[in-house]
Amino acid sequence: MENDNLTEENYNEIVKVRREKLKNLVDAGKNPFEKVRFERTAYSADVVNNFSEFDGKSVRLAGRLLSKRVMGKASFAHLLDGKGKIQLYVSINDLGEEQYAEFKKSDIGDIFGIEGEVFMTHKGEVSVKAKAVELLSKSLLPLPEKFHGLKDNDLRYRQRYVDLIVNPEVKEVFESRGKIISAIRRCLDERGFTEVETPILNTIAGGASARPFITHHNTLDLDMYMRIAPELYLKRLIVGGFDRVYEIGRMFRNEGMDIKHNPEFTMMELYQSYADYNDMMDLTESIFAAAAKAVGKNGVINYQGTDINLADRWERLTMIQAVKKYTGLDFDKLTDKTAADAAKKAGVQIDPKKSSWGHALYETFDQLVESKLIQPVFITDYPVEVSPLAKRIPSDPRLTYRFEFFIYAREMGNAYSELNDPIDQKERFNAQMAMRAGGDEEAQQNDDDFVTALEYGMPPTGGLGIGIDRMIMLLCDCASIRDVILFPTMKPRN
Repeated sequence: MENDNLTEENYNEIVKVRREKLKNLVDAGKNPFEKVRFERTAYSADVVNNFSEFDGKSVRLAGRLLSKRVMGKASFAHLLDGKGKIQLYVSINDLGEEQYAEFKKSDIGDIFGIEGEVFMTHKGEVSVKAKAVELLSKSLLPLPEKFHGLKDNDLRYRQRYVDLIVNPEVKEVFESRGKIISAIRRCLDERGFTEVETPILNTIAGGASARPFITHHNTLDLDMYMRIAPELYLKRLIVGGFDRVYEIGRMFRNEGMDIKHNPEFTMMELYQSYADYNDMMDLTESIFAAAAKAVGKNGVINYQGTDINLADRWERLTMIQAVKKYTGLDFDKLTDKTAADAAKKAGVQIDPKKSSWGHALYETFDQLVESKLIQPVFITDYPVEVSPLAKRIPSDPRLTYRFEFFIYAREMGNAYSELNDPIDQKERFNAQMAMRAGGDEEAQQNDDDFVTALEYGMPPTGGLGIGIDRMIMLLCDCASIRDVILFPTMKPRN
């Protein structure tokens, strides 16, 4: 193979030779880039998996030349198309001298249209005996070395187009991604939800606690924000009379990047009127079951060497219970005056500006408990300080009807019994604005129009948001979020 153990010098020579081949084709009036169409009658997988139906029949295939082994007057090659690869038998007897000579000059990576007869070799490999070959596009750069493929992760993410060619398992992940998202849609559509679209450009960055990306609208001479969540618009639709709505789309948060975070990511968010966060827990389990089934998984799955049980009813713990279970600290017995000190004594870092009972509880959970939550678990009843859009629990107004669920020590989604009291909501926005004034860039902004919408009346409502990328990481056993986003954000090389 021409590109085994490439050095920079012979790489440049290969590129030079390929360009000369293209020039010769153009000079001969055979410019492959002038081809506009090839009528295909089958895909490789159709032929291989249904050989008895295709045996002896003529087919027209199209794809990329993945390998080539020339043996005098006959050659074997493999063609890669959208569903897999298939062996080709190409001979001078079937093509004639001129066409066979041109095929011998072809390069790995060239894109061909093939017409030929399906047969099986004496070694039992389904193949196509080429009767005609047509060069449809010339590859001017060599693919990565045959046996080792494209393994440099940085280069894989930058050149996903090459990654997909040489690492077939990568394409399988993204095919599974499509199946998972389709399954989520079916699950919700069957339950009477309506899919909607809300603005990506916002004048207020609301619906979550995160730092937004800022852009500028020239005509209005107005700074705008890429959305960090669709929540406030979706709840406006509940006010307007929609019973059940959802949206699957890109969100944008101007935050750090690691194996769990990308600045743009996909979220599914839904709202159901006359429901609460218990209904959202049940719905979450149904959505994950449907998504797992879509990619052929049920019950216990294996993620990065750890068995994860998605089948049984997921554990449900309040945040206070979870902290007590894993640290021994009982926040039910702590007060505003003692909570922060108790948390610090346990090794929790507490921001002096956020030293209330609720913040101390949340930080203790975040720093000491979350890493221990491997099996699926709903953590419920979050402090009001970190839940500005969730309804308070009447029996303990320090807490809200909110849950997040965790799998493999990762937060996978967030849900509320939604706050529909406009007076309380206004007060919480004011508290968030005070936090922003104190330097918290992730605190939520005041949205007077949303408060106005609540003043018209919003029914009791359950809301749920699920991080789609993390769900796909789990179900496809991918270690990094970059493995499930086709074109992840990368720092420019220059």
